[in-house]
Amino acid sequence: MAATQGSDRQKARLSSGVIPYAEMGYYNADYEPKDTDILAAFRVTPQPGVEATEACAAVAGESSTATWTIVWTDRLTDYSTYQAKCYRVEPVPGSNPPQFIGYIAYDLDLFEEGSIANLSSSIIGNVFGFKALQALRLEDLRIPPAYVKTFQGPAHGMVTEREYLNKFGRPLLGATVKPKLGLSARNYGRVVYEALRGGLDFTKDDENVNSQQFMRWRDRYLYCMEAVNRAMEETGEIKGHYLNVTAGTMEQMYERAEFAKELGSVIIMIDLTIGYTAIQSMAHWARAHGVLLHLHRAAHSTYTRQKNHGVNFRVIAKWARLMGVDHIHAGTVVGKLEGDPGMVKGYYSTCRDNLNPTDPDRGFYFDQDWAWMPGLFPVASGGIHAGQMHQLLDYLGEDCILQFGGGTIGHPMGVAAGATANRVALEAMILARNEGRDYVREGPAILKQAAQKCAPLQAALDTWGDITFEYQSTDTPDVVATPTLAG
Repeated sequence: MAATQGSDRQKARLSSGVIPYAEMGYYNADYEPKDTDILAAFRVTPQPGVEATEACAAVAGESSTATWTIVWTDRLTDYSTYQAKCYRVEPVPGSNPPQFIGYIAYDLDLFEEGSIANLSSSIIGNVFGFKALQALRLEDLRIPPAYVKTFQGPAHGMVTEREYLNKFGRPLLGATVKPKLGLSARNYGRVVYEALRGGLDFTKDDENVNSQQFMRWRDRYLYCMEAVNRAMEETGEIKGHYLNVTAGTMEQMYERAEFAKELGSVIIMIDLTIGYTAIQSMAHWARAHGVLLHLHRAAHSTYTRQKNHGVNFRVIAKWARLMGVDHIHAGTVVGKLEGDPGMVKGYYSTCRDNLNPTDPDRGFYFDQDWAWMPGLFPVASGGIHAGQMHQLLDYLGEDCILQFGGGTIGHPMGVAAGATANRVALEAMILARNEGRDYVREGPAILKQAAQKCAPLQAALDTWGDITFEYQSTDTPDVVATPTLAG
């Protein structure tokens, strides 16, 4: 009898016409994912009247082999191998309209080795415009070690970067030049010099600083590297400026990167908007030429921020690690930009740790084994200042880069004083931590004591000590909602 039923299902599957996705095999509650499968967790909001299992099966189908009707050419393939399979559907508690987490498994043979362009085209291609869905969000991916090992990974990684820079045991400090648009190349370079001599490790271009009429890229590079070299000579420390090589074509980006290398820059920068293939190309160039690679996540919030539709940033962070960048902006918890505490901790773990265990509080739907692929530095920036140093160290740890743009360049005593305030605040907090003090609880007192011998830090605390950005995050875990902490 069982054989007869199976034969009937096979005949129905190969009949012409329109058959629901679930009946075509794209939903299989009995499927046991293989160790080599790529697993995805989608947040699915079906249209009214569409069953959750059918909606999730449709996602599996439209992101793998299916189309809207049966096609006879299925008979020419082992279609059951190439079908993605939704194997679990869970309702999201308290969601209105009803949302469901659909767990989908993809056979590894569906993807080209070492290509985020192919992986993303497959999993988030046409399916997000599917009419049977009100909204769709890719929450997480489990990328098996068998696929991880087909990627280069970070051009250098955290350990090698610290050795390049000879900086250990503390977060690195940076700042974005402000105003980011409108300065001449010479004045821009002066800001870089003042910030680096004052105590920062890095300064950076921002995402929209490319080669505009007021400051062409070659002029900016020359003045910035003059500033870097002068600051290194005065301080005896290795310094860097993120020279943005983002441009309209790959040929232009390679030209700019080569010039940055010729000038002796230890680091270059690209924007997320250049695309996944271009990012991977620049990562391979950076490893081959011994130059650190910073990725600004420009435009990510256009599709990562909303809870019901788009792609969760942790997926972008996973792709960035595979593509091979050394830095990526990853949120702050405190500060002016979006960031639930649990979610941000999850992003940082994605960047740095060798294993990300399943953890609903941090947004991990699966165990992620990175197979010893080097980690990359998560970068915190956006409305942070010296008065938050204890919170930043507590939430983000020491393997990160803290970028104080306005919190350096807006200092009432000048740019160099702003940099000094940040450096003294950080070193005071690291010293307290290393001495075994409860630096989180005692943080304000530690800063106040350090400021007694550092006028720039006192001025920073007087200027920004009460500044906070307290808003409810839009992207919170389903198991617990936490407000953005006050700075």
